[in-house]
Amino acid sequence: MIDVTTSFDRMWADLEPVGRDGATGGYRRFAWTGTDHDLREWFAGECAARGLDLVEDRAGNQWGWWGDPDSTPGVVIGSHLDSVPDGGAFDGPLGVVSALATVDALRDAGVAPDVPLGVVNFVDEEGARFGIACAGSRIITGALDADRARSLTDADGVSMAEAWRRAGRDPETLGRDDEAVRRVGRFVELHVEQGKSLALAPDGGDDLADPSRAVAIGTDIWPHGRWRIDIPGEANHAGTTRIEDRRDAMVGLADVIQAARSYAVGLGCVATVGKVAVVPGGVNAIASRVTAWLDARGQSEHVVHAAVDAVSSEAARLGATTTQESWTPTTTFDPRLVERLHGILPDAPMLGTGAGHDAGILATHGVPSAMLFVRNPTGVSHSPSESASLEDCHHGVTALTAVVTELCTGKDPESMSVAR
Repeated sequence: MIDVTTSFDRMWADLEPVGRDGATGGYRRFAWTGTDHDLREWFAGECAARGLDLVEDRAGNQWGWWGDPDSTPGVVIGSHLDSVPDGGAFDGPLGVVSALATVDALRDAGVAPDVPLGVVNFVDEEGARFGIACAGSRIITGALDADRARSLTDADGVSMAEAWRRAGRDPETLGRDDEAVRRVGRFVELHVEQGKSLALAPDGGDDLADPSRAVAIGTDIWPHGRWRIDIPGEANHAGTTRIEDRRDAMVGLADVIQAARSYAVGLGCVATVGKVAVVPGGVNAIASRVTAWLDARGQSEHVVHAAVDAVSSEAARLGATTTQESWTPTTTFDPRLVERLHGILPDAPMLGTGAGHDAGILATHGVPSAMLFVRNPTGVSHSPSESASLEDCHHGVTALTAVVTELCTGKDPESMSVAR
């Protein structure tokens, strides 16, 4: 008999030190680095231990299959293992570990899927290194052109193509992969909630004890995008140039950040400048150029575009240019699949999210997709403080097991005996 909680806990402990910064406690798990290699090797080993057939697609995403997905499209579960700079432990890995633990739970219950079951590790979901979120799923669906993907560069000027070469891969093989997408009949991604909705009681206080609020069903993803703003200035000496003679690009950056905040508040959305590059970048040098990246999201596409257009106008007044780097419209998860999940988990709350996910990319390219969210007690994410209780993580595995049992066999999950 497999103790599924022990299986989950063991995998979670294995991953805990990989890519962790000893000073901050956060994670730096970036695509196509040595740390990423270690994570991919870990995933391959876990698939091998379960007898899953490991295949890679043309973007480097890893798929562990129980059954032959070329015979009929399968049910896929999983998420990603990469992180944002100094990210938390749960964003992504919780879904991968839970998916592998679900395979253990099915086998422990003597369940043999009637359709292929896949566990996926999507590469470069966060976009932390090359700037495009969900790069792995965007590439295989064709949402991100292969030539553009190869030309993307990181902060050190290393292109994705060169990163592939350094990882021992041929970047010319990178590209759209219709066959990999065709194999996915339905996709359910489990993820930690990146907000505090599940942790809040109706009266606004904390509610961390109610097991019915440990897991929610995702309904949709808000529209969101990223824009690059290039702000000009003039390099000069910080100590000898009069204030009135300066063209300081950093002052322009401050105006852009203030405008983003102001318009977001006024229009009821969110806008963030979280990354900047300064030239020449010296303490005693006036900036000749600043590149800033704006992230904007909201419940309405119109509102998000209105906020970005207003910020772009303010930037243009400074001589700056604004370039859209990515845009994802409102993504509604497959209504029939969401309804089916609600039938399997009738007590689970229904929840929309402002965070992008690979499930959203697949959903917009014809793959019936849905999500499950595990309660986050503080609502903090993309931070070392991101968390979820071990008990709620186990609830997540139980919920995912129930969903997969129903989708893969049509059997009532209540009739299945799963060791927990």
